[in-house]
Amino acid sequence: MPDTPQMPTEPRTARAPDPDRKLEGGRRFVMHSSFEPAGDQPAAIAELAQALNAGERDQVLLGATGTGKTYTMAKVIEETQRPAIILAPNKTLAAQLYGEFKHFFPENSVEYFVSYYDYYQPEAYVPRTDTFIEKESM
Repeated sequence: MPDTPQMPTEPRTARAPDPDRKLEGGRRFVMHSSFEPAGDQPAAIAELAQALNAGERDQVLLGATGTGKTYTMAKVIEETQRPAIILAPNKTLAAQLYGEFKHFFPENSVEYFVSYYDYYQPEAYVPRTDTFIEKESM
């Protein structure tokens, strides 16, 4: 039987970001705000940042309207020193988030992309029913 490489038995762990490391573009993420984390925010920021630094890719930040989710996301970006893509379910919220992140990170590049489509259905094929769905947009 041929020798096969053994997989490591120890889980791979990510290291925390080096605080002196400069990101692409040479600018660190420094958040500007007159507020300090309050309530559940410090714990949420710490847990989200720790999980990201440990390699956890999928996380959810859930909260009611006005509870500081955007602020919490910005603090996690600052804490982890990682760029982020923020997705919004509609154009109005996307514009609001863009304005808030531009305010939080005035020295960093904050970009804004909104699709011109109100509706887009990519083409698709369903083998089970041998159905082809045409691309459609409005």
